[in-house]
Amino acid sequence: MYPKQYETSLHAVEAAREANLAYTPARMTAQEKEQLLATYHPDYREDEFSVLPIGPNKGDRVPHELCDMLTAHSRISADDIDLEAAPAYDVDVLVIGGGGAGAAAAIEAHEAGVSVLIVTKLRIGDANTMMAEGGIQAADKPNDSPAIHYLDAFGGGHFSAKPPLLAKLVNEAPEAIRWLDSLGVEFDKASDGTMITTHGGGTSRKRMHAAKDYSGAEIMRTLRDEVLNREIPVVDFTAALELILDENGNAAGAVLQNMETGELLVARAKAVILATGGAGRMHYQGFPTSNHYGATADGLVLGYRVGAKLLYADTLQYHPTGAAFPEQIFGALVTEKVRSLGAKLIGADGKVFMHPLETRDVSAASIIRECTDRKNGVETPSGHGVWLDTPMIEMIGGEGTIEARIPAMMRMFAKYGIDIRKEPILVFPTLHYQNGGLDINDDCMTTCVNNLYAAGEVVGGIHGRNRLMGNSLLDIIVFGRSAGKNAAEKAKETTVGTLTLGHIDAYNEQRSAAGIETDLVSPMLLPDYTAKPSEA
Repeated sequence: MYPKQYETSLHAVEAAREANLAYTPARMTAQEKEQLLATYHPDYREDEFSVLPIGPNKGDRVPHELCDMLTAHSRISADDIDLEAAPAYDVDVLVIGGGGAGAAAAIEAHEAGVSVLIVTKLRIGDANTMMAEGGIQAADKPNDSPAIHYLDAFGGGHFSAKPPLLAKLVNEAPEAIRWLDSLGVEFDKASDGTMITTHGGGTSRKRMHAAKDYSGAEIMRTLRDEVLNREIPVVDFTAALELILDENGNAAGAVLQNMETGELLVARAKAVILATGGAGRMHYQGFPTSNHYGATADGLVLGYRVGAKLLYADTLQYHPTGAAFPEQIFGALVTEKVRSLGAKLIGADGKVFMHPLETRDVSAASIIRECTDRKNGVETPSGHGVWLDTPMIEMIGGEGTIEARIPAMMRMFAKYGIDIRKEPILVFPTLHYQNGGLDINDDCMTTCVNNLYAAGEVVGGIHGRNRLMGNSLLDIIVFGRSAGKNAAEKAKETTVGTLTLGHIDAYNEQRSAAGIETDLVSPMLLPDYTAKPSEA
């Protein structure tokens, strides 16, 4: 139930619903999009970015919060660890991260016949993969092709994706779907077994495969089961604090910390895969986030300190529809699938103000404009939002469509007395995805550190400077599998040299030479939501 102050706006939405259902604004021109983004999108706020003073990307702009982590002190010193002692773990391939990319990598490395270890600072499956709702793209229908998929994604990413990475993503997408289907992912299918596909923002074909509106959770469930069935070792509640190199400069393991006891452990490996996910819990620019609790950009810090370059670390994705009300779910993801099924974005005045399936960056900027310059947002306890008119879905698809296609959304709002079949919901952009990340080659090895691989949201360049819906679940599978296969083959031909943490002192010297004074340590590991004395 909505508070009384929303009644006037709600009545305006209800009164205009029939007319709004029949009216869809034209898509914006390229020039209109560029102007909109430059004026309203958070990535274009110059005062929210710092210039990196040290490291491989010295001179590049990154968010203030990330710059603080990249220039912070290590949580350990080289003297804290005896690298000559027998390591706690000694494997061919070390996978750091227990989400979809890490699980897919471990499965394929294991399939290749090498020893694998997954370490994750929470539990396997505690990852942004679980939070993904809408679906996974693949051009596997007769009227579609990887080439069309490429054009959609390349344009949606502002023509800045690395072409070999994007080509790999779209060309291997149909096989990724077949692989997941063979493992047991319960995709939505018609009675004859044909995959049901829908549109997403920025797509010119219906290529979104889904498992209702908990696609990521279903994929993660299946991958986790496969990891466990293969008896691949998983060390939960264990964070990576530093990567270890050998005397030849190759990635050769990591220093780990038991998150419960604080004990430091060494894992030696012939190849290392970073699959640490995103950065939403950094709360760039104070935005809420749809990300899981452990999304704190750890992989960027670990890779950067040993010399791995970043690509597009200045670009984030703010999902246009995070929950703006009630306060208990502020920032929670409202899947784009809600709009692909027919719901439109409505201002406080009850009028449609944009095409419902523009790309995410354009949609987010449009909502911010509506709530700021146009003063047409609805005030909420944490700021403001616009209406997403969910009752339209059943006017289009018939009674029962919401429960059948987006049951998780229906349940999430029902807990707070809001029936999305009869009432619209309030939304505002939420920090959702890390477009930038570690720079990799098309074999998933980082461009500057041998034997160090990366997959999933920790990678930059696959999508460019914006990502289309459904391509993140796709990239964790395509690049997770690829990283696992390639790391396994690399491990077979690798002999690990003498282990060293010399990069810590070398980085400290860079910091001192640049005159950086900081008390911060990194990686962050977990966000701190305790009230500061001045806030209590």
